[in-house]
Amino acid sequence: MSRINKLIAEYCPDGVEFKMLGEIAELVRGNGMPKSDFTESGVGCIHYGQIYTHYLVWTTETISFVAPEKAATLAKVNPGDIVITNTSENVEDVCKAVAWLGEAQIVTGGHATVIKHRQDPKFLSYYFRTPEFFAQKKKLATGTKVIDVSARSLATIRVPVPPLEVQREIVSILDAFTELEAELEAELEAELEARRRQYKYYRDALLTFGERSDAEADSRQQTADSRQQTADSRHRKVNAG
Repeated sequence: MSRINKLIAEYCPDGVEFKMLGEIAELVRGNGMPKSDFTESGVGCIHYGQIYTHYLVWTTETISFVAPEKAATLAKVNPGDIVITNTSENVEDVCKAVAWLGEAQIVTGGHATVIKHRQDPKFLSYYFRTPEFFAQKKKLATGTKVIDVSARSLATIRVPVPPLEVQREIVSILDAFTELEAELEAELEAELEARRRQYKYYRDALLTFGERSDAEADSRQQTADSRQQTADSRHRKVNAG
């Protein structure tokens, strides 16, 4: 954090400036593209519903595609652009965003807006997950069963605009935390899976009452114990780290 403070003091001694999103970006509303338009290959696309369920802060790959002729009619997403949702069933999910960091142009459809800007894309995408952004979008949200924040309303949201040097330093710190979190989740999931397997072995062994051969039981127990030892080792490494 001391490096961040030094950069702010150097590049913006009077404090970080805030501007309306519409002042620093062009907001292009998407249209069309139901899931029935998806193809096995073609032009990459991001469907607004996938931003809730699949994508995180940024991505370099899409999980869906549309035919080139269909892509020609849709909103274009260039590398560095951000795709943000306009509608949701709840206030928490509306305005979730993902930065597109792939190499090629992709497309998006309805219920989404493309934010075209000259800031660090990860910086903006991280900001769109903060309590400050949530408080602003909540005031702009309309509807009951379907919550909507229009592209025009999004343009009025105030965002911090520190110099790019500051943005990039903040992103590097947040990326490091994100990577660490992913590693910990993978370790914990591996341990949980080992525990499940060990539980299944002892459940079956305790409730079969001799129907299984001793050799088979010993083999299954050795396998379960070996997996548990591996999980315990991983757990110790995580705690040590």
